[in-house]
Order: sequence, then structure tokens, then C-alpha cells
Amino acid sequence: MRALVLAEHDNRSLKPATHAAVAAAKQLGGEVDVVVIGHRADAVAQQAAKLDGVAKVLVADDPVFHELLAEPAADLLVGLASGYDALLAPATATGKNVMPRLAALIDVQQVSEIVAVIDAETFVRPIYAGNALATVKSTDAKKVITVRATAFAPAAETGAAAIEPIAAVADPGASRFLERRVTESVRPELTAARVVVAGGRGIGSDGAFALVSQLADILGGAVGASRAAVDAGFIPNDAQVGQTGKIVAPDLYIAVGISGAIQHLAGMKDSKVIVAINKDSEAPIFQVADYGLVADVFEAVPALIERLSA
Repeated sequence: MRALVLAEHDNRSLKPATHAAVAAAKQLGGEVDVVVIGHRADAVAQQAAKLDGVAKVLVADDPVFHELLAEPAADLLVGLASGYDALLAPATATGKNVMPRLAALIDVQQVSEIVAVIDAETFVRPIYAGNALATVKSTDAKKVITVRATAFAPAAETGAAAIEPIAAVADPGASRFLERRVTESVRPELTAARVVVAGGRGIGSDGAFALVSQLADILGGAVGASRAAVDAGFIPNDAQVGQTGKIVAPDLYIAVGISGAIQHLAGMKDSKVIVAINKDSEAPIFQVADYGLVADVFEAVPALIERLSA
């Protein structure tokens, strides 16, 4: 069993999701390689080479890959697929964009968002918005897999793999990159933060959402939100946590004024410690919380901020 992992990166640094994908690939029981597809991504290749269990890092460096569009990336992976039994990527925006196209091109069925590896053919993945786990078996000769990064302990950086350049492919011209709009923040990235403080519709307004931000800043964490808070315009949608937002699993998740709809729980219930603050004692969020406080958020959160500040 040989596995190839598509690296998630920004041409400057390797994203933590790749560490989790490598950890999943190692559980398949064979040799693991990583492919870095990008432009001027030498630093990324060096970081990937340090991942424990990686035998070789393949580097396709070309301007056509600068934004990692799905079409040229998938075409490159098709050319590499003959040498591997499984091809994996993190279940991020990039992985969800590239891997389904790859699966279609090599005529196999993708196994999406796995959270556990039983053996080289059998995997566990969430269904019904994360309310159930399905054990699925793929008999395809080649496995195309996306990995839910929060479900696997990241691979350590103790390796020293060889780095090998490979040829690029021509751009099929099926799509083109227009622009990137980046939200700058001094806070940690939401999906990689050890602490997340999330607010819901119970906060009441975008002005009051500053309480959530203040608590997050004191704890050195990221700010998240429920879909209801995003739909209400309290915070931009890149902060949404849930089935249709971002999947997080921090060491500490504080849910402020969040009732706990199924869609939201699917995105955060794997957090190590969950703290819920809500005035409704019947709110579903308390069913998954390790610690629950039934209180008015406008009394409890300022008091918590004051105590932490002291």
C-alpha cells in the first residue's frame, strides 16, 4: 500500500491540516509520500519533508500552480496516480475542490471526510450532519480520500524525507483565478486555534458581539459564530462554525448565546472541552457541553472577562 498526500499550503507555509492527512495516510499501513503543488514553494517542501512517516516529497513548481486551481492540479495527480494505491488530501476548500475531479478522472468513488481508518479499505465517516458515523468499505483499486483534519492527531515533525522535483502539466484553461480577498487578523486561524470563543444569535447585535471578541483576545483564541449570528449580520461568514462552515476541534470551545442547532454541533462537538453559556436551560448545546452556565450572557461574560483580566 503506497499513499500520496496532497499538501495544503499558501506557497509559504504548510498548513496544519496536512499533518493530519499524513497521520491518516500512515494508518493505511504502507509508504507515504507528499506532493507539493505550487509556485516558489521551496519552504513548504522543506516543512513537508520533516513530517514523521513521509518517505519522499514530490514538488511540482510552476506558475500555473500558484493558486492551485482544481483542473491543472487534478491533471497532475492523474499522472501520479499509477504509482499509488491511495491519494489523500485534507477536507479543506482545496481538497474538496481538487479530489472529486481527480476521482472522476480516474473513475473511482471518493471517500469523503474520514474520521478513522479501520484498514486499507475500510473507513469511518460522519453522516446526517455528524449525528451518526458510517463505516464504509471501498473496493476501488485506487482510493481517493479526503480527511477531516480535526479527527487525527497531527504527524510530528521528526522526519527527514528526500525532496524530488517533478514536471508540471499544461493548464487546460478550464478556469482562471480572478482575485483573493483575505481577512487580516491578529487572532489565530479559526480552524487551527487552541481556543475558540463563538457567539450566537443570543448575543443580540453586532455591537454586543464585541464581548465575544474581547473574551477571545484575553484567552488568545479565535472568534467563531453560529450560522444564525452570521445570517443576522453580526459577523462575517468566514467565522461560521458548523456543517456548512468550518470544522473546529480546539482544546477549549466557549459557546456564548448559542442554542446548539444540529448544523452547529456538527462543526464543534469534537472539541476537547466545551463550555456553554446560555440563559435557556433547555438549549441543546448543554447536551454536548462539559461545563454549562445558565445565565444571561450580558452578565456572565463581562464578569468572566473581569475575572480573567485580574
